[in-house]
Amino acid sequence: MKFAAISWIGAIFLCATSPTAAQTRAPDAVPAFKKLDSVEARVQGCVTCHGQQGQGTANGYFPRIAGKPAGYLYNQLVAFRDGTRSYPPMNYLVAYLPDAYLKEMAEHFAAQRPAYSTQQRSELSAATAARGQMLVTAGDPSKGLPACIACHGAGLTGMEPGIPGLAGLRPAYVVGQLTRWKVGERRAAEPDCMKRIASRLTNEDISAVAGYLAHQTPPVNASPEPSNLVRMPFACGSQR
Repeated sequence: MKFAAISWIGAIFLCATSPTAAQTRAPDAVPAFKKLDSVEARVQGCVTCHGQQGQGTANGYFPRIAGKPAGYLYNQLVAFRDGTRSYPPMNYLVAYLPDAYLKEMAEHFAAQRPAYSTQQRSELSAATAARGQMLVTAGDPSKGLPACIACHGAGLTGMEPGIPGLAGLRPAYVVGQLTRWKVGERRAAEPDCMKRIASRLTNEDISAVAGYLAHQTPPVNASPEPSNLVRMPFACGSQR
């Protein structure tokens, strides 16, 4: 009822607008995000934190969501809405949004290709950098750890339909998410391959992966790779 009331009031306002002004202003002159019936208008709550094109904040506090697979973004929005992933601002923002709305939002940001934000890089010791490179590019067979690129793509841009890109994420965000998976605060559809992987990482491993990723130059092409279940080392519920 609240939304209906807003729309009704908006309609009265539009009807009361000067006909001359409405006729002289070309439709294309109105920014998409100001048009009432546009996806750009509907995602204004998202862009407040994640940027107008989902590029994330310059300091990396809010992660890049642009270009990530639509399936992944949709799964996260559903998880925030249903409470299986916890971050109060996001839980509140999407609490009452239907599946169709969440899919539209996910598809919108998945289609965006803004430039990567420049981030500050902290120094890494040679040992930490080497460990991070090993885990990201080759894995650690002795611990049953596959390479990150086996699922997240050679360019770390993710894989359709449900694996996110890791390029351009700040170290603290990566550490936070891997730690949440390790302790069971973050979950994905079963079989939860990330839970299986994170549980085998030490805190030092997590820091090494995050640090190494932050030192990589983001690829020119930010598009995720096509689905390749044969290449994946584990069955992953997010790829269904």
